[in-house]
Amino acid sequence: MSLCTLCLCGECFKGFQMIIIYGIPNCDTMKKARRWLEANGVEYDFHDYKKRGVPEKNLKTWVQKAGWETILNKRGTTWRKLDDELKHTIDNESAIKVMLDNPSIIKRPVLESNQLLLIGFKEDEYKQLI
Repeated sequence: MSLCTLCLCGECFKGFQMIIIYGIPNCDTMKKARRWLEANGVEYDFHDYKKRGVPEKNLKTWVQKAGWETILNKRGTTWRKLDDELKHTIDNESAIKVMLDNPSIIKRPVLESNQLLLIGFKEDEYKQLI
């Protein structure tokens, strides 16, 4: 099981009604994930961070389930632009604030559906949805 696949039984997917994928529309990984969902007939709702922001309650739940280290993208330009002191002292609380203030720093996509949370796009993990 991947760190980002937080469903323990694998069976809880059956009959899911609502899948929400969070991210920004012009991200290549987002495009890949959305194409995969559409090609496999998986219905989903897209939540655009740029237009709608990041729901704080959801973000806190993601951090609780997966850890801020999994959700915060340290490879992008948004991370590199942060103050060095903040980068060296970041913790759970400050990571949440940084992600709320800079949604582009959140690893994409974030897919949630009931008990399932997937961070990033890995086709093998997404296959659970079909």
